[in-house]
Amino acid sequence: MRVLGIIPARGGSKRVPRKNLRPLGGRPLVAWAIDACVASAKLARFVVSSDDAEVLRLAGPHGLERPGALSEDRSPAIDYVRHALEVLAEPFDATCIVQPSSPFTTGADIDATIALLEGSDADSAVSVMKLDHATHPVKLKRLVGDRLLPFLEEEAGRMADYELPELYVRNCSVYVSRRRIVDAGELIGADSRGHVMPRERSIDINDELDLAFAEFMLARRIG
Repeated sequence: MRVLGIIPARGGSKRVPRKNLRPLGGRPLVAWAIDACVASAKLARFVVSSDDAEVLRLAGPHGLERPGALSEDRSPAIDYVRHALEVLAEPFDATCIVQPSSPFTTGADIDATIALLEGSDADSAVSVMKLDHATHPVKLKRLVGDRLLPFLEEEAGRMADYELPELYVRNCSVYVSRRRIVDAGELIGADSRGHVMPRERSIDINDELDLAFAEFMLARRIG
């Protein structure tokens, strides 16, 4: 399977200004994603899709300039994926999005997710993490006045982790899609497989607190 890796790194970000260039451990977030792609054995090639000149300079030969119209806050991800395929005009069987906002993704995670797709007839494969029991749907409540009411179902005394069914959520790190799915305008098909990543490597940076926590986790790993 010939897979194109795509690191989406637009210049704009509201919650964390210029997020993809913010330093983590002294290196821009996008550099962490580049390293993961370099370490992957299953990517035929990868590009950094960006509308930002500084990001493109950092990406060097992997840079792929993206039109500003495809880099707005609400621009669908499928648009920059299709743009990359159109510009490169090479035969790829699948695409693999690697998010710079998930800096602890490894090349092994990329390869494991791709392998799930290769070993099946699924439409897509994504990285996931086990849902923490504190945010398990069974424990979700609505607040009506000051009264707590079940959001989905009665908790029925199920308070401990072992009493709840294991659930998983996409951790926003790696998305692999067959070319036929992308051509149909989708990134995650009806049949999708999941590569489980540990919670400590599933940090998704969306605000300043996330970035501070990533720095904390990095310091612990190094120290």
